[in-house]
Amino acid sequence: MKFAVIVFPGSNCDRDMYFAVKDQLGAEADLVWYKEANLANYDGILLPGGFSYGDYLRSGAIASTSDVITQIREAAEAGKPVLGVCNGFQILLEMGLLPGAMLPNEKLKFMCHFETLTVENADTMFTRQYEKKEKIQIPIAHGDGNYFCDEETLQKLQNNKQIVFTYDQNPNGSVGNIAGITNEKGNVLGMMPHPERAVEALLGHDDGLRLFESILTHWREHHAINA
Repeated sequence: MKFAVIVFPGSNCDRDMYFAVKDQLGAEADLVWYKEANLANYDGILLPGGFSYGDYLRSGAIASTSDVITQIREAAEAGKPVLGVCNGFQILLEMGLLPGAMLPNEKLKFMCHFETLTVENADTMFTRQYEKKEKIQIPIAHGDGNYFCDEETLQKLQNNKQIVFTYDQNPNGSVGNIAGITNEKGNVLGMMPHPERAVEALLGHDDGLRLFESILTHWREHHAINA
């Protein structure tokens, strides 16, 4: 399986994502500059955290209008896994692949620490290596991580089991304690916590590695015998 880690101006977690996939997971990965992207030969798309375009206008708003977005949308429509973390999640919201919007943190402060998450849906291509209701430790690092949607959208997310991760101690005011959601098809995941920063015990926790292992296992079962 081969991953594309999309790099925008202002991305700063792309190397973390690359390390997690290539060195810890043992999969193929490339850092792909957004202007030179040709995603046709990649099996998974990773949108890393950071401050794309300096977060001007809104976090992720300008990146969501770049040319590579058309290819990301096509990859999602083709059923390929698309993971957006932190700023990557914000981009997925801005481009409309996921519902809702991101607001500044409730306390208007940048937050950077480990959070306890609950796995609400362990039956996705991103979470199959977890148990439902399992508690995991994943770090956050954001100033605009307050997920918002209206009541109708929240009800739809709940009914479709699109809420994948929730915060135990909601740090930013997110509706429904939401930390991560998928699209209805289940192949696009956006989450504010950083699983790529929790892939080895040396970094404090390795709970994030199983998210990437889940993607790889799913892909191998559906696309290859010995990959």
